[in-house]
Amino acid sequence: MPIEIVCKIKFAEEDAKPKEKEAGDEQSLLGAARGAAAPRDLATFASTSTLHGLGRACGPGPHGLRRTLWALALLTSLAAFLYQAAGLARGYLTRPHLVAMDPAAPAPVAGFPAVTLCNINRFRHSALSDADIFHLANLTGLPPKDRDGHRAAGLRYPEPDMVDILNRTGHQLADMLKSCNFSGHHCSASNFSVVYTRYGKCYTFNADPQSSLPSRAGGMGSGLEIMLDIQQEEYLPIWRETNETSFEAGIRVQIHSQEEPPYIHQLGFGVSPGFQTFVSCQEQRLTYLPQPWGNCRVESGLGEPELQGYSAYSVSACRLRCEKEAVLQRCHCRMVHMPGNETICPPNIYIECADHTLDSLGGGSEGPCFCPTPCNLTRYGKEISMVRIPNRGSARYLARKYNRNETYIRENFLVLDVFFEALTSEAMEQRAAYGLSALLGDLGGQMGLFIGASILTLLEILDYIYEVSWDRLKRVWRRPKTPLRTSTGGISTLGLQELKEQSPCPSRGCAEGGGASSLLPNHHHPHGPPGGLFEDFAC
Repeated sequence: MPIEIVCKIKFAEEDAKPKEKEAGDEQSLLGAARGAAAPRDLATFASTSTLHGLGRACGPGPHGLRRTLWALALLTSLAAFLYQAAGLARGYLTRPHLVAMDPAAPAPVAGFPAVTLCNINRFRHSALSDADIFHLANLTGLPPKDRDGHRAAGLRYPEPDMVDILNRTGHQLADMLKSCNFSGHHCSASNFSVVYTRYGKCYTFNADPQSSLPSRAGGMGSGLEIMLDIQQEEYLPIWRETNETSFEAGIRVQIHSQEEPPYIHQLGFGVSPGFQTFVSCQEQRLTYLPQPWGNCRVESGLGEPELQGYSAYSVSACRLRCEKEAVLQRCHCRMVHMPGNETICPPNIYIECADHTLDSLGGGSEGPCFCPTPCNLTRYGKEISMVRIPNRGSARYLARKYNRNETYIRENFLVLDVFFEALTSEAMEQRAAYGLSALLGDLGGQMGLFIGASILTLLEILDYIYEVSWDRLKRVWRRPKTPLRTSTGGISTLGLQELKEQSPCPSRGCAEGGGASSLLPNHHHPHGPPGGLFEDFAC
């Protein structure tokens, strides 16, 4: 059988080492590849963790039915907690909100809103010239003829000015307004400002935000009361229908804040002749939530106009700006009621541009023009009621007073009474129904109920995972290679098989051929059979 011969060599340079180190050479040989101390095992961690039930399920001790039941209880509680936590997270991500309404205390003075009114008829028939009828043919539907019924196709008219046409041919407030009172004081047409809308020339009472009129009491008689003559004899005859043709008689009214431009064709309400209309208002201050709970528009806070042509942002101003951009893109001009300094569209394409505006804008958040609601908004709730006027006695009186007959009074006169119901305002505020603090509180309650854990418990688990992971990474990075020679205290232990594998030549070739040199001379046993019991070796 083969015999392994071990050669022990004492190196000279190791002789100077201390004697006490040689005593531990064998231990160093056995633990040369050992790294740092191993981290805590799972049983040790479970026995010291603050997570309820983990020590009984995974701690040290014998395995049995009791430990199995504890493990099942721990897993069931953990699953129940995760289920509840997922439901809480889904509820939080829906961003629910609620609306809280708080009635404000009565104030001694309240700012009166702006009141815009427009006659439904845009042009007075008697004020239209032949040139106006010719230019406004597509808008009014009237045939382009002169007063004698002759066609005006052969005539040359100057280029029309739409602003001039509206100013001249629109209903004049001085002619329509028969009486005006505000809080018991007389008012006149000079207290109204001219404003242009889709109805043409309109008028706004209390339009200046810098000098807003106050209302010192609530109820009838403490607001604006006006009597108007709508002048039905000036309404245009209908020759053919257009998109701007109106079959109604009366006025359109919008009650709004001074910072908001009138958008009366969408937000106004109608007032009919032959009636006294009472409009009881209440100021409402609305506060909406921004993203992610709502879609309101947060103010920039830079103190600069956010929309060109308007001092403050509002939905109406945004819609008018969008209409203007659509008209500019299609017709390369703007309509009279739109802000800006661009060229005003001529009458012959006015109705075409207006129709394109309505078709292209769309509505809602999916439309090409999305105007978010401002986060802080003031609006006025309205309650409208009416009674018929005039009665028989007042009809005779008004007929004599204004030199009209009773039929004309009944068909043309109306009274509008706008007042505050009370000098109180409603504050309606959107609030987050389920915020981050509520989510954390609910998660903490569910965590404590099912698994008895806290934030520090989670930190313990993360710390243990980090400890185990870091130890394994260090083992991978610092894994030592098995050395061929292990020197301990100057002693080298070599196996014969290792020497044979490391030798660059066969067993007898190097020694007999003399082609290789070694540290020590080769020892050849002359009496041994070749390939038998003994083999040549070199140390």
